Amino acid sequence: MMEYTIQNQELSVTVSDFGAELRSIRSKDGTEYLWQGDPTFWKDRAPNIFPYVARLTEGKYSLKGREYQMKIHGFVKYTVLEAQKKSEDVLTFVLKADEETRRQYPWDFIYRITYRLQGAVLEVENQVENLGDERMYFGIGGHPGFNVPLEEGLAFEDYQLKFSAPCRPWRVGFTPDCFLNGQDQEYVLQEGQRIPLQHGLFDQDAVVLKHADREVTLYSEKGSRGITVTYPDFPYIGFWHKPQSQAPYVCIEPWSSLPSRKGICEDFSQQSDLISLEGHGSWKTCWRIQIF
Repeated sequence: MMEYTIQNQELSVTVSDFGAELRSIRSKDGTEYLWQGDPTFWKDRAPNIFPYVARLTEGKYSLKGREYQMKIHGFVKYTVLEAQKKSEDVLTFVLKADEETRRQYPWDFIYRITYRLQGAVLEVENQVENLGDERMYFGIGGHPGFNVPLEEGLAFEDYQLKFSAPCRPWRVGFTPDCFLNGQDQEYVLQEGQRIPLQHGLFDQDAVVLKHADREVTLYSEKGSRGITVTYPDFPYIGFWHKPQSQAPYVCIEPWSSLPSRKGICEDFSQQSDLISLEGHGSWKTCWRIQIF
């Protein structure tokens, strides 16, 4: 595993080639914003999700009558990527289809993730190229964890998640083992925008919302530091920490699609929320982490 650092006058960001995973987001005064992977609660820090979001029933899916096996959140998070381009404030990692990926996912593709600094903003750009003739189906997303609290003297419960505009999201219904159960319900926000943090919020695992605003801020009214995550192209946003714990972090997860339905081996060509990319096509999106 190798680590690479990009920086500017506001931020220093370190990324590993294993999974192209963020390892650190540090302000110039030394404040660490990214969860540091304490295995007591969660050993990861910010996995990248591709080509499937969350769980597949029995770890498998079908395509043209054939079944394939794939782990949770796809295979990028378990793979060493090539560091292709590095400047002072831009870093790109690349994964090209190979024998190992084709065992799990039969398409020829190029996956790129670029980290780019713009002042106090870290841009995360995802690009997928379909090198074959056949239409390609995939999900994509991020899973960064952020330290809570971010300042001494504050507690987890002093923080909140606040959407940038009032909205009426619905919570996606999950079974206890985190598959879709089809029982989505309206999720009432305080004053139409806020989710006060408490550890019990995650006792039934992630809170995944649809129809929410596409920007959310993690902050405390008692402090001065926080994080804003903007995800204009992602229809789902998840919030999570280890269930049934006092974990001192929260994940903010932009998702393009949802996991499998309970008890159903999904056919990728029929799962309606997967991104559908034509042969020899290219797809790109960008989401952002701003620190303050």
